[in-house]
Amino acid sequence: MPEQIEQMRIRYGLLIILAGFVLVALVSVVAIFRWEDATNTAAVIGATTSLVGTVVGAFLGVQVGSAGKERAEAARERSEEAARAAMAMLPPDSASQLQADLRRAGTASG
Repeated sequence: MPEQIEQMRIRYGLLIILAGFVLVALVSVVAIFRWEDATNTAAVIGATTSLVGTVVGAFLGVQVGSAGKERAEAARERSEEAARAAMAMLPPDSASQLQADLRRAGTASG
């Protein structure tokens, strides 16, 4: 399942980037033939590239953040599982004392 999500991220990211390039190229060609003045052409192309760059950058930033969150959650789950396994190996009275200490430390720092 995570591999499929990652493949979708890559596919959609590539499509967004390609669509941005096509849009910038199309606007550039239209602007070059529409206006003879370089100032107007540059203004239109600049406005388009800044918009496309912002949207593509935001999309990719969200995707990278989401992937990082998933990795962090998976690491947290592995750590919790290891802690549970270690607690299961302790004698019951030691485990109870450790849990009480951890609760006290959690309430003191929170």
